[in-house]
Amino acid sequence: MNGAVPLLEKVGIATVSIHSQIPPSHPSVAVGLGPDRRGTGTLVSADGLIVTVNYMIMGAENVMVTFTDGRQAPARVVARDFTTSLGVLQVEGSNHPYLEVTSSASATLGQEVLILSSLGAEKRCGDTGIITYLGPFDAAWEFVLERCVCVTASALNIGLSGGPIINSKGQVLAFSYLNFADLVRPILAIPGECFLSGRDELVRYGHRVSTPPRLWLGVLSYTLRDHVVIAAVMPGSPGEKAGLQQGDLVLSADGHEIHERRALYDAINRHRPGERIHLRILRKNQVYNLEIPAIVVDEYLG
Repeated sequence: MNGAVPLLEKVGIATVSIHSQIPPSHPSVAVGLGPDRRGTGTLVSADGLIVTVNYMIMGAENVMVTFTDGRQAPARVVARDFTTSLGVLQVEGSNHPYLEVTSSASATLGQEVLILSSLGAEKRCGDTGIITYLGPFDAAWEFVLERCVCVTASALNIGLSGGPIINSKGQVLAFSYLNFADLVRPILAIPGECFLSGRDELVRYGHRVSTPPRLWLGVLSYTLRDHVVIAAVMPGSPGEKAGLQQGDLVLSADGHEIHERRALYDAINRHRPGERIHLRILRKNQVYNLEIPAIVVDEYLG
């Protein structure tokens, strides 16, 4: 990428390390995120707004950020967006260096980008990468993006998630969500438009108000031979309370056959909060019918 060193300097001073402390009693700790979390954030305004990933600040009591010059400052949790999995913090001040966020609509396959992440405290890791996928994504933990950005980088340790994916103009195309570089897999990133489209309401209300809430049963799942298998059920979730178990094979949802994970998620989110989704499942060669009330995920993890 032409001008990589000046670009790295510009991006570096607008990238912070994040250290969050979460009460052990918070549900997100029980599902494996732990009470002590470290990640990366990106300054996106002169008045100290910082974008990171939601799981970094989910349930956080205390959040501390560290700048590249070693300065530390407490951060206030501004918003948690369970629809896109972005989180927003703010530190005091009115003259912070920051990066402009842009839509990934301008991104193209094969485009070279710059990735920057925290390694803890004032240390940063930077690398160039190539955009290798632009399109829909769904994950085991009932999470869907209509469009994601995947970047393949050469570094084996690209650092902690939440950092910026930068184009040649120094604009943030996306925010890294999960770093798989050490597994020789792409970095999954949340596109910039996910922040831009909800910025005002996130800052004002702390969550999205113009889009339907994300509904949730509290399961982990995967697709196997045209069927969806329940890999795990979160403790205290609607799925657990209704009797859903690890290893259950989902045959149908609301009378419609289910052959892939995304179809199950879409069926859940066609309901309103509290409405029951009807699942037909296969367990140890017996068929069971379960009715599970879908709840807003914020109610469990907010």
